[in-house]
Amino acid sequence: QVRLVESGGGSVQTGGSLRLSCTTSDDSYTSNCMGWFRQVPGEKREGVAVIYTDRGRTFYGDPVKGRFIISQDDKKNTNYLQMNDLKPEDTANYTCAAGVVAVIGGTSAEYCDYNAWGQGTQVTVSS
Repeated sequence: QVRLVESGGGSVQTGGSLRLSCTTSDDSYTSNCMGWFRQVPGEKREGVAVIYTDRGRTFYGDPVKGRFIISQDDKKNTNYLQMNDLKPEDTANYTCAAGVVAVIGGTSAEYCDYNAWGQGTQVTVSS
């Protein structure tokens, strides 16, 4: 099973920045969409950002719009989540995921069908 490995988490103060990275343990693994999720103990996992790498389309959760940027470096086979203007409510365990683009039956709506996940990296923002 392909595993993804995150790095870049840590502790920062309000207003600070962090950049998370996500790489795969298997160079033969291919995907055309990648996303980041976050979760606080006792709460539901929240989608943060997703990128459809074939066309470069990106989507963000409302709480992070304008502050976070997801990007992909295909040469390095690495996905990044640049997090700016961090707030205490951004504190969570962040996990990356990768998959293939799928279409909801009967529609033209696309989504990322994730098939590989990382273990997560902790981000803590203090006030």
